[in-house]
Amino acid sequence: MIQSMTGYGKAQAQLSGGVLTVEIRTLNAKSADISIKSSLLPKDKDLVVRKLLADKLVRGTIDMYLNFEPSDEGRMVPLNTEALTSHLNEIREASTVELRDPVATATLMASLLRLPDVVESKKADAITPEDWPAVAEAIDSALEQVIRYRQDEGKALYADVTGRVALILSLYEQVEALEPERIALVREKLGKALADLAAKPNPERFEQELIFYLEKYDINEERVRLRQHCKYFMEVIDSEPYPGKKLGFIIQEMGREINTTGSKANHSGIQQLVVRMKDELEKIREQSMNIL
Repeated sequence: MIQSMTGYGKAQAQLSGGVLTVEIRTLNAKSADISIKSSLLPKDKDLVVRKLLADKLVRGTIDMYLNFEPSDEGRMVPLNTEALTSHLNEIREASTVELRDPVATATLMASLLRLPDVVESKKADAITPEDWPAVAEAIDSALEQVIRYRQDEGKALYADVTGRVALILSLYEQVEALEPERIALVREKLGKALADLAAKPNPERFEQELIFYLEKYDINEERVRLRQHCKYFMEVIDSEPYPGKKLGFIIQEMGREINTTGSKANHSGIQQLVVRMKDELEKIREQSMNIL
């Protein structure tokens, strides 16, 4: 069953310092365009994760988001008491005023706590080596959700495009049904042109010219090729795991046969059917761009 390139998955991992949320979103693209929207991922795991995303999701615009929510313990900021005491002593030595006013003391402490060496800016890694197995499991879980989402979307895409291919074939059958009428109209048109010229053609020569004219505008080859392209479309979409790119090429060939039929038609009813086939083919083209 085919997959869509549109997908979404989300999973969480309980780490030593808090909870990590993994989100993966995908959209259609010609190749695998991977973007990791976070600085939390350890550098030595970046290539590993990118390869995993490319292997599992194959193609599309792939965005992965990592969000870390620290636990209460993780929010605690270590205080450098030695630096704080040193600053206080320096202030006392430089000041002639005894710091006994609670308000003044609170203001002073708030200012000291803003100094970079007082509050240790230790940047603990959100994802430690010990946490990695849980993170990897969360990434796998999010990927599984994305693939299931893509498969569900793929079912709808399959029903839509295959139904439209069947409709194109049905419309072409209507074109075939109009062929006798088209031939009669061509005969009538040529006969009228000769009558206007007051010419009396040799019946045998007239038939020869009529056959030549009809051969020039014959659409039998287009009919055969279009049916072959439609059959190949169905074989590819039913048998290949990632048929999107190949379907695009087949759609181009289908369009060529439909366009040639329209240029040879010389019949208003056939022209209308060709317009409907073009409309259906364009919808197939739009949908196929999201097929993996």
